[in-house]
Amino acid sequence: MVSFTKLITAGLLASTAVAAPHAHKHSHVHVTKRSSSKRGAAYNEASAVETLGSNGAISWAYDWNMIAMGTLPSGVEFVPMLWGRKMFGDWFTTIQTVLGSGCNYIMGFNEPDASSQAAMTPSEAAESYSTYITPYSGKAKLVTPAVTNGGGDNMGLGWMRQFLDACNDCGMSVLAVHWYGASADEFKTFVQEAQELASQYNLEETWVTEFALNSAMTAGSGTQESTDFLNEVVPWLDSQSGIGRYAYYMCADGFLLEGSDLSASGKAYTYQS
Repeated sequence: MVSFTKLITAGLLASTAVAAPHAHKHSHVHVTKRSSSKRGAAYNEASAVETLGSNGAISWAYDWNMIAMGTLPSGVEFVPMLWGRKMFGDWFTTIQTVLGSGCNYIMGFNEPDASSQAAMTPSEAAESYSTYITPYSGKAKLVTPAVTNGGGDNMGLGWMRQFLDACNDCGMSVLAVHWYGASADEFKTFVQEAQELASQYNLEETWVTEFALNSAMTAGSGTQESTDFLNEVVPWLDSQSGIGRYAYYMCADGFLLEGSDLSASGKAYTYQS
């Protein structure tokens, strides 16, 4: 069973508790790193991305919001998200400015299949998506709402299939999913199923914009287990031609960071040692 009561409610926190950027000082360590155009940062504090984004380890970032709420490192692309209804009022004005700054994608609603998050039926989401996001098709590539890996017709990929049927002329290019579970094998199986669904609906690629083990949902928990998990799944994600981008949960102290340095899992995420 997926835990939807994320102890840090990512989407809600992002728009209400984002700190202003501040300078980081971190030790210089000689490492072996592989950059990836797929690897990204899911963050609440833009300043935290500096540690993860050093030396080209990531290429993009998002904060469950339509603005970056700070300055990201050079070479890291910000991707705006229309989280859900709470952002509709400022959306049209804000997204014009963000698109003008050179962003290339727009992300859809955050876990609309979860009652604790954007909470929409597939038909409600399709109507809102066509109203608020589809008008920007051609100005940016459009990403579907990001669903959980919950089971059944009205959650996860079941919800997504209904949404794609209802929003078949919405101009989307990318399918987005989240995953929280118990093992690397479970993760790979779900991501493969998501890629198959994207292919069925002629979407170009799949993004995994949140993922982690259930045991690593609180700061400082599951460090070794998370490191082992990332050592297995990150190279696998990079090898998947259908995966366009991914972002681990999350770029913050106690997760991918330890203070202003990379944690053990942060090093695994960026192929550092």
